[in-house]
Amino acid sequence: MIRVSVQPAPIDLATEIAGAEGRGAGGVASFTGSVRGDDGVTELTLEHYPGMTEAALIGMAEEAWDRWKLLSVTIVHRVGPMVPGDHIVFIATAAAHRREALESCAYLIDRLKTDAPFWKQEKRGEAAAWIEPRASDEAAAQRWT
Repeated sequence: MIRVSVQPAPIDLATEIAGAEGRGAGGVASFTGSVRGDDGVTELTLEHYPGMTEAALIGMAEEAWDRWKLLSVTIVHRVGPMVPGDHIVFIATAAAHRREALESCAYLIDRLKTDAPFWKQEKRGEAAAWIEPRASDEAAAQRWT
């Protein structure tokens, strides 16, 4: 089962983890990304193109599904304004064995950081700036090619 959601609502981690664990897997791996409050960031806003973003995330989930023997893939990503501590993204992969779950989860977060069509703007006080992709994210994604 593949489930993808792009939403402005907060991510209910307990519900999402329970859904991933309810597949009878031997291993469930998850990643939760949160808004950092370092460097004075007071707000992070994510924008996207509805339809296009979901299709891209489904494509990534299908690639992980095909590459590893998975029982489920869940990707939940927030959009809109968020403050430090808010959860931005939740990924869970379930498999018969831990290795497939762990590797596929790492693969998906690396791919999301480089290939998901989101635009990020950080606000510090009254000043706002768009975030450019990081070279370290590109390097992490390259290990999967």
